[in-house]
Amino acid sequence: MGVIVCENSILFPFLSPPTYYQAKKNTSRTILSVSLSHKRLCICCTFAVPVAKSKPQRGDRALCSPVEKDKKDNNSTKKKEHHLWKKRDSAQSGQKALTLVKIVSQLPNEKEAVYGALDKWTAWETEFPVIAAAKALKILKKRGQWIRVIQVAKWMLSKGQGATMGTYDTLLLAFDMDQRVDEAESLWNMIIHTHMRSVSKKLFSRIIALYDHHDMPDKIIEVFGDMEELRVKPDEDTVKRVGNAFRKLGQEDKRNLVIKQYGLKWKYIHFNGERVRVRREEAWQED
Repeated sequence: MGVIVCENSILFPFLSPPTYYQAKKNTSRTILSVSLSHKRLCICCTFAVPVAKSKPQRGDRALCSPVEKDKKDNNSTKKKEHHLWKKRDSAQSGQKALTLVKIVSQLPNEKEAVYGALDKWTAWETEFPVIAAAKALKILKKRGQWIRVIQVAKWMLSKGQGATMGTYDTLLLAFDMDQRVDEAESLWNMIIHTHMRSVSKKLFSRIIALYDHHDMPDKIIEVFGDMEELRVKPDEDTVKRVGNAFRKLGQEDKRNLVIKQYGLKWKYIHFNGERVRVRREEAWQED
């Protein structure tokens, strides 16, 4: 119950000076009771009365509507969902790698047979098992199964997976050990044209070592020129191989220049049971 004051207006001209009346409020209708010349006049008006929402108290279940309760239940269930297919779980990657090695080791050296078995290995995987395949490559590399390393690495690259510097390094090493210089050269050309600005020092050293093992000094000088152009500083072994390549080509002046620019000035050797520091240039001259 509340007391409301009404004054004269266009709608109610019969109301004399301010008349007090009481109103019983409801959500949709309000009944006004007005005193006028000893008679009671009831005017029925409709108002849009806002209803204040009270916060549900703890333990009061009746205040929550079924719709709100369903929304809360849906939100709680959504938070509990775990999208495992979007997560690369490496917990069982070791066992998968061993399974892959076992499958590949029992196959003949035929591309169709190997690729078919590898496709079956990934048939029920929601995502490509990159971690397991990388571990399998490491296992095959330790065992010296270079043909299998080449087959698995090529299969990964054909699927658009594993195109990393580590995979390229392993594949170049396998080509070197299996005497596949032409395939190594084609792979290197692809790498240098596709990933020119991101080729690592290790990969340059790998291809230079491959050319050095197969006595190809011209290719060593060519790769060394790419290193200088990309401002990649060679390591000690690479400097030595480049110097030997210049010596084989009869270019002693360039060899000395490479040694002077990239070679270390000092090195440590053991002499009479002691560790002695000697100049690096003298060691190069002895070689």
